[in-house]
Amino acid sequence: MAAGGAVSATPECRLLPYALHKWSSFSSTYLPENILVDKPNDQSSRWSSESNYPPQYLILKLERPAIVQNITFGKYEKTHVCNLKKFKVFGGMNEENMTELLSSGLKNDYNKETFTLKHKIDEQMFPCRFIKIVPLLSWGPSFNFSIWYVELSGIDDPDVVQPCLNWYSKYREQEAIRLCLKHFRQHNYTEAFESLQKKTKIALEHPMLTDLHDKLVLKGDFDACEELIEKAVNDGLFNQYISQQEYKPRWSQIIPKSTKGDGEDNRPGMRGGHQMVIDVQTETVYLFGGWDGTQDLADFWAYSVKENQWTCISRDTEKENGPSARSCHKMCIDIQRRQIYTLGRYLDSSVRNSKSLKSDFYRYDIDTNTWMLLSEDTAADGGPKLVFDHQMCMDSEKHMIYTFGGRILTCNGSVDDSRASEPQFSGLFAFNCQCQTWKLLREDSCNAGPEDIQSRIGHCMLFHSKNRCLYVFGGQRSKTYLNDFFSYDVDSDHVDIISDGTKKDSGMVPMTGFTQRATIDPELNEIHVLSGLSKDKEKREENVRNSFWIYDIVRNSWSCVYKNDQAAKDNPSKSLQEEEPCPRFAHQLVYDELHKVHYLFGGNPGKSCSPKMRLDDFWSLKLCRPSKDYLLRHCKYLIRKHRMVQSEDRS
Repeated sequence: MAAGGAVSATPECRLLPYALHKWSSFSSTYLPENILVDKPNDQSSRWSSESNYPPQYLILKLERPAIVQNITFGKYEKTHVCNLKKFKVFGGMNEENMTELLSSGLKNDYNKETFTLKHKIDEQMFPCRFIKIVPLLSWGPSFNFSIWYVELSGIDDPDVVQPCLNWYSKYREQEAIRLCLKHFRQHNYTEAFESLQKKTKIALEHPMLTDLHDKLVLKGDFDACEELIEKAVNDGLFNQYISQQEYKPRWSQIIPKSTKGDGEDNRPGMRGGHQMVIDVQTETVYLFGGWDGTQDLADFWAYSVKENQWTCISRDTEKENGPSARSCHKMCIDIQRRQIYTLGRYLDSSVRNSKSLKSDFYRYDIDTNTWMLLSEDTAADGGPKLVFDHQMCMDSEKHMIYTFGGRILTCNGSVDDSRASEPQFSGLFAFNCQCQTWKLLREDSCNAGPEDIQSRIGHCMLFHSKNRCLYVFGGQRSKTYLNDFFSYDVDSDHVDIISDGTKKDSGMVPMTGFTQRATIDPELNEIHVLSGLSKDKEKREENVRNSFWIYDIVRNSWSCVYKNDQAAKDNPSKSLQEEEPCPRFAHQLVYDELHKVHYLFGGNPGKSCSPKMRLDDFWSLKLCRPSKDYLLRHCKYLIRKHRMVQSEDRS
């Protein structure tokens, strides 16, 4: 009767025994009861529907009411055409009245998959007695549906479930009464409405909406309606609605002011693999280094947003006791102390030797305009070896720097040796800026344990200054593109896996294999990702696209703000360059969280016909939602339109 398997480590969440209650059909010996036992090596140990004609379903009946939190599907040891590509799960206290708990799909492989089921309404848990699994699509076109094994887990402790059951019964009764109230009011059954509301003391809606209905529908007092809407906007009642609206991107190419006589020297030239940081207090973007297609650069620039002007701080930082020319390095800024740190670089194998492979570490002081060498070799000081394509974040509050990942550069006798040797990746390190000491927090691992993390290159890492977590996702390890997503709490030294990259709908998260640049807004609890061009030449030409994604940290959900698939090719009359930046990699993106503006500069457009070509265009991006003023105007327009229609009807 019980679904087998190991008991979960969390005490209150355990396996829930169930029996097969009803089914749509079954074929041959593939009986519904087969899903109670997990036999991945037995091809006959499954339920198979007699046809794929809808509706096909299985209804499971729990031994007793429970909060059903998870469902696990076991599979056959090989891929199978009858595996469920799409399915839905419903649940309820009786089989006639069920709520949708999940809409998802299984991967066509042999790994078990566990899904979280909806088990809360308004943050309150609700119980189920029946679970209905509805297959919608199999992996093989027009094949019947097969389910090999199902396991349910959750809470069935009566002390927990009974109060939830009482609440759920009361909740359903209140919702039914509210629907009756709504029906009575819509059909102008005033006496029935008032009598039911007086008897039950259940409010249909927010008092302001009742007031609006009274003024608009019953009295036709349109001026009072406009005043009421104005008050609602001013009181912030529209704020939640605004926060749930989709962003619309607004790109603008920045044409900086040029000083007469300076020619092209008054702004940074074409480059990729450069680094940028932004001082949000002074609205200044700092840019250092990069590769112009033929050589590494050592120039250092500042762009003032207010003055719309670039200033060259240094043509060659090495001459001013600063870092040598470099690309694929990383920078971070301490806005409180007005200091910039830079670490790492890429070196061609022809110039790698024991001296050049030392990992130098510099700090630039903005106020005194001076560079300081903090370390000639961070590896000798307990920090990372010389790396490139890593990530670095600043924690200004605790005066700490975190660096993670990146490919470690090694000295090889020949090119052939470098191909043969396995690439090495750097772990997670913390640098205490005050004590100037390094600490290794996590070595590179293959995710052997729950607290282990896998190093990579070309990933995104961001620091959330309010919840004090690092967020890491994406990247590449050798030829494997990673799409896992985890957070690391810097205070408790704890890793939390947000997504292991396996249970996902590929359309709902940023695609792997494309260059991603990410920023974070701690106030809005949002992570922004600009997905550009793939570094992989084979992937590049087939689907040139820009896409912009937003991850809502609180809701744990991704949304795509826009995708642009070869817009310029589809519509030659419209120049893509005028609308938005062309897809690219090796570019840089920074975010001003105070003024809510992104800035993008340069990169590599990946043109196979001109491999040395780099870009020097500069863009700003604002993500716009409907404003309070816009919503107020729109509401007033609707009220006045209704007023006009009514006056026409009367006349």
